Amino acid sequence: MSEAISNLSRKEQVIRKAAELFKEKGYAAASMRDLAHLLGIEAASLYSHIKSKEEILRSLCFDMAAEFQKSLAEVESKNVTASEKLRNGIIGHIQVMAKDLTASAVFMNEHRHLSQPYLRDFLLMRINYINRFKSIIEQGVKSGEFKDSIDKKLAVMTLFSSLNWMPMWYDPGSAIDPLQLGLQLADMLVNGLKKNA
Repeated sequence: MSEAISNLSRKEQVIRKAAELFKEKGYAAASMRDLAHLLGIEAASLYSHIKSKEEILRSLCFDMAAEFQKSLAEVESKNVTASEKLRNGIIGHIQVMAKDLTASAVFMNEHRHLSQPYLRDFLLMRINYINRFKSIIEQGVKSGEFKDSIDKKLAVMTLFSSLNWMPMWYDPGSAIDPLQLGLQLADMLVNGLKKNA
């Protein structure tokens, strides 16, 4: 076990290992027995740290959602142009995902396994987050920074389609760090909306 993981609380270690398992096998196919085996403990002793497999998924999904919300709130609080806000929002989104690519992949792909009312709450948080990016695009159209002919819904869905694939292809060992990646993606995506592009 790496030093970084051994410094975590036992519950955090369980959640971290579960994220790896969910990413590899998918939430539905992963069992608590698989997780116990991965951790090298008895399945029964897992329950002293965690109540259920879904509790782990909830923790992963809602913790990541809170990180995305916090990053965007910081961007929204700054008195800058809409294009600068959008750039910073994109960079922030990439940096949140890059902090834990495994948890990000689970967040993107496995949230659908949440039971109600958690799934509804999660989807409402996600819609709120997406709509806040859409509002930034609308501000840019209103201020004249962005083309007024753009379909705002198409723009925001294109944006998230581009960003949310990152956990599947980004190699943290590559020459490009998350900040540089965020800057490059922001340039591509924001410049496509600008009137002078």
